[in-house]
Amino acid sequence: MDKNVASFPGLLLKAGKIKEQFYLTIKELILNGQLKAGSKLPSSRTFSEMMSISRNSVLSGLERLIDEGYLITKKGSGTYVTSFIPDDGIQIQSLSPHKKNNNEQGTRDITPNMKIMKNIWDATSPHAGNNMKFNIGIGCTDLFPYELWGRLLGRVWRQFRHQDWKLNEPLGYKPLRSAISEYVRTTRGLHCTDEQILIVNGTQQAMNLAAQVLLQKGDEVCLDEPGYDGALGAFTSMGAKIRPVISDNNGMDISYAMQHWPEAKMVFTSPSHQFPLGGTLSLARRMALLEWAADNNMWIFEDDYNSEFRYTAQPIQALQGLDRHQRVIYAGTFSKMMFPGFHLGFLVIPENLVESFKIAKYYADSRTSFLEQTILATFISEGHYARHVRRVRKACHERQRVIIEAIQRYLPEIICAEPSDSGIHIVCWLSGKMSESLMIEHCRKAGLGAQPLSRYCQTKPEKEAILLGFAAHSPSEIVEGIKALAQRLVQ
Repeated sequence: MDKNVASFPGLLLKAGKIKEQFYLTIKELILNGQLKAGSKLPSSRTFSEMMSISRNSVLSGLERLIDEGYLITKKGSGTYVTSFIPDDGIQIQSLSPHKKNNNEQGTRDITPNMKIMKNIWDATSPHAGNNMKFNIGIGCTDLFPYELWGRLLGRVWRQFRHQDWKLNEPLGYKPLRSAISEYVRTTRGLHCTDEQILIVNGTQQAMNLAAQVLLQKGDEVCLDEPGYDGALGAFTSMGAKIRPVISDNNGMDISYAMQHWPEAKMVFTSPSHQFPLGGTLSLARRMALLEWAADNNMWIFEDDYNSEFRYTAQPIQALQGLDRHQRVIYAGTFSKMMFPGFHLGFLVIPENLVESFKIAKYYADSRTSFLEQTILATFISEGHYARHVRRVRKACHERQRVIIEAIQRYLPEIICAEPSDSGIHIVCWLSGKMSESLMIEHCRKAGLGAQPLSRYCQTKPEKEAILLGFAAHSPSEIVEGIKALAQRLVQ
């Protein structure tokens, strides 16, 4: 007997339409915890035979549960309970019955999207402390030219009262947009004008604006599996349905996406360095994605968060530079190359969307900080940024080599570190001698801000791994951190 059938709880349908009662029964089993997250369901044919009901009634109920986010299908494997249950309420403890009633009323008033986001937050936010080593997403903070930045700040401040404030419109400070436009045309092969550049407060705002302008409630958005949890939260907040797409060494599997999610309204992708696994979207898949977008009036959100951290080869041309049909919204950020608290980024927008994004940005926060924009414009136009990029790129390449060699020396039987031609973190596959959760516990106790691969997965990953950031530490600090972890593991 199929083990999924043998372990499946008994089903008793109430009176009413069979397909409706089947749907409600499975939903109740999920919500009350009898069907755990990640549990595999019997096939529709097996359900039909078990319950002596028509297979069409079963399929109708399963499809509705998939659409509502309770179930997820995996090609060649079956149907599973999703990791993020849409109707899990936000539990709020109170000090008195009176406060409890008020809090419960307030919870009921919250939009259902926020309840879904609460589940995502709980499942994907095992944040490490800022004082820990190997936090991911942090660049070479020790190499940033703070003194130079301070001098530029002083110069800009002295000129501040003479600046033309009209230049700081919702699209952003015009000299900065011009500097960025020239830079990305030269280094990333983009096709754009200054008027297509929109300055934003980081990638999260960029995604929120794109969702606000381009998506309606219920629209499907394709996201890598595993993929960026920030995108999962941003698009979910707008009521979009997230459709996971498997990824491999060649990036997002576009054929899989086209086959499984043909009605998708948007694809979120990081083609130059897939997050978190690090694959590069192959040229064949890039062209297939662009053709799919053009043929189906679909949008592509290109997150080029790691484009400048490429070590042994020239940067790959961005999707936006290959796009001939104005379907790509390109997002870039400065925080990883500068420092984490520097929340300035930019979008390159198709010409026919500029006005809509400008309006959305205005009603989001009117405009981005004028002072920071003026300093960054000077930093780029005077060549300081390009020099900084070259220095950081060389240092990161060395630091990646050091962390891989340290892992091979001190943790050879526990972790297999996967080298990459780009990026500021590495994926460390676990040998099976230790679970992901236990490894993360050891990392925390050793003062390491490692992240579990499962944090970025909508379904349970087939193989466990942890992610280690390396860019923010000197070679000697990296070695000491790995040695500290190794010492904990042998205790």
